[in-house]
Amino acid sequence: MHASLVVTGLRKVYEGAGRRVEAVRDLTFTVDTGELVCLVGPSGCGKTTLLKCMAGLLTPTAGEVRLAGRPVSGPPPGMAFVFQEYGRSLFPWMRVGENVELPLRQKRLGRGRRRELVADALESVGLSDAAGAYPWQLSGGMQQRVAIARALAYEPEVLLMDEPFAAVDAQTRADLEDLVRRLWRERGMTILFVTHDIDEAVYLGERVLILSASPTVVREQLTVDLPDERDQLHTRVAPRFAELRTHVYEQIQAAKRGEVLTRTDTPPLR
Repeated sequence: MHASLVVTGLRKVYEGAGRRVEAVRDLTFTVDTGELVCLVGPSGCGKTTLLKCMAGLLTPTAGEVRLAGRPVSGPPPGMAFVFQEYGRSLFPWMRVGENVELPLRQKRLGRGRRRELVADALESVGLSDAAGAYPWQLSGGMQQRVAIARALAYEPEVLLMDEPFAAVDAQTRADLEDLVRRLWRERGMTILFVTHDIDEAVYLGERVLILSASPTVVREQLTVDLPDERDQLHTRVAPRFAELRTHVYEQIQAAKRGEVLTRTDTPPLR
């Protein structure tokens, strides 16, 4: 398996009003093709800044991001982004189907093909009957499904997700987590998923990147050795899930205290 995303020596400094804020200091990691990786770290550690640099929405101060071997200098084809604030990413005056179709117009596809992709994406997220509705007529969880459908319709090789479930209730969040796992298995996409939720990171990811406090470096790369088939009832009460969750929590607390970690392997079974 070769690397789909390669981040090397990434640094981002914000300057303005006589201030310099180093959001990201030195990030280096890879995400393999078809891998689902979660990013977790202390609040304010630069996770969103990192994703925006990877998506070509921000220019790094130093270092680079490569997608399939090519440097990212702007929003690259083959990559889609699902934002946290779904209410701001959907146009309320456009129907659901039109929102999902919008990025496809850049691909110069025929109307028939665009409709096929929209219908397939909405079916994948369980919203086949919602194409004619407006976003404001849907619940928060359904609106986020629309945002995910829009990304799927674009047929991305890489999907970046920035805390996409932070604003939904716990039951909806669990359903959406399972949706992401299912879509990842079915479509074989590379997914980089940012979250503040430690349980979510361990449940979703095949690997978890634990970030330090700002200015950010990769503190640890943790392999999640849970079964491929996961469900909310059994996986979350498994002893190994508890061990991994506790380990990630301990490392984030240590990161807040500024402690240095050198070990990068998966915690052993107890």
